[in-house]
Amino acid sequence: MKSSVIVFPGSNCDRDIAVALEKMQFKNQMVWHKETKLPQSDLIVVPGGFSYGDYLRSGAIAGKSLIIEEVIKKANSGCLILGICNGFQILTETGLLKGTLLRNKNLKFINKDVHIKVANNDTKFTNKYKNEQILKINIAHNEGNYFTASNHLEELEKEKLIAFKYCDETGNINENSNPNGSLKNIAGIFNSKKNILGMMPHPERMIDEIISNKDGINLFSSLLN
Repeated sequence: MKSSVIVFPGSNCDRDIAVALEKMQFKNQMVWHKETKLPQSDLIVVPGGFSYGDYLRSGAIAGKSLIIEEVIKKANSGCLILGICNGFQILTETGLLKGTLLRNKNLKFINKDVHIKVANNDTKFTNKYKNEQILKINIAHNEGNYFTASNHLEELEKEKLIAFKYCDETGNINENSNPNGSLKNIAGIFNSKKNILGMMPHPERMIDEIISNKDGINLFSSLLN
């Protein structure tokens, strides 16, 4: 499977995701944001980091980059798109995903491992997970507080477009297990066609038991399935 990782000034998780993809046998290429064409790709990743230093608004400037026009075209044609952390923020800025990521409820940067629950395992991104499986995944963000309009929230729930929800280690979904104030404990969402996934947690950091755990591996295995 061929993948492309978009690189912006300020990206700092582009190498992490590249290592994860290559470990899972993806044929990966790095694509600079000033490029106007994408190589042939089955998967396009918009990685985490702090593109353009998060000036104006997280993801706002990156969302206007030259390569983004191509990403939008590929997404609309059905190509798989994965946005992680800042990548999720960028996807909301482009309109490929609805909603927005606000400041964390405590107005502080959060960097820690949290638990999330698989809310829909019947997708190209999650089919190797069990439904409602609990994962331990790292988060590192200042603006991870997902918010959207009430009619879109209704759509997310009705059409099973919520990918992951924050929970505690036993799977309880409540205010105490919500690290950033995200609406309905949402940690990741799909678009209506489910070919685009945006998520704040970092699965690429959870692929090796020596440095973390392997809870992120099945996301990449799912894509290969």
